[in-house]
Amino acid sequence: MSNRFLAHLGRAYLGLILFFLYAPILVMAAMSLNASEFYQLPFKFSGEWYDRLWNNREILAAAGRSIWIAVVVTVIATTLGTAASIALFRHDFPGKRILQALLFPPIAIPWLITGTAMLIFFFGIGIGRGTPAVIIGHVALALPYVIVVVSARLASFDRVLEEAARSLGASAWQVTRAVTVPWILPGIIAGGLFAFAVSFDQFVVSYFLSEPGDTTLPVLIYTSIRKGFTPEINAISTIIIAVSMGLMLLAARFTKFGGDR
Repeated sequence: MSNRFLAHLGRAYLGLILFFLYAPILVMAAMSLNASEFYQLPFKFSGEWYDRLWNNREILAAAGRSIWIAVVVTVIATTLGTAASIALFRHDFPGKRILQALLFPPIAIPWLITGTAMLIFFFGIGIGRGTPAVIIGHVALALPYVIVVVSARLASFDRVLEEAARSLGASAWQVTRAVTVPWILPGIIAGGLFAFAVSFDQFVVSYFLSEPGDTTLPVLIYTSIRKGFTPEINAISTIIIAVSMGLMLLAARFTKFGGDR
């Protein structure tokens, strides 16, 4: 009886957590379809805010720029992070443990401090603010996530498979391409998704490093809220959440992140 009670209590607790996580998102999605600009009730269904969003060039330009930057950052960070993870897995060298430990502070350090440090550093070396600075800053933030995720996948990799391929005459590149990469592909995909999410959602570093008038979507949403919130922000946020969750479900389905079930 007690075990059944604990099971029901656990389900109720999980349900409350999911409610507090998703209730604000559902309310925001509903308000994006409400005809009232000031969220008045009763609810009146309307697609007006999506029509306005489609004609709002400023928001669409910021969204396009954020997606473009996130894709570039994902390609760079995933490539460099995967190569670094394989190198750390295959080779031992002095300072390796220290180098691995240094991957975690950039994840834990507040982004406000990181953004300030990057701004000072980029101006000091002559890069200044702009798209190159934003991309470099986002890659620096995303790289530790990729290395940690891919390294976790490599921890379950059997070195004997690489040794068997080499004994059959395969070169180092052939071993990497035909043996190692297929095995760690779910980790690479997961690391790439992390890199895309970190870049696309990044506000602080983008705020510090973007040029005036050429901002990313999170920065534009922040400045729009300061001027006066409009339901168009609800519309673009709902679209982003729907697309993000769809991509995550597809990735989970085809890479079996959750196992065979």
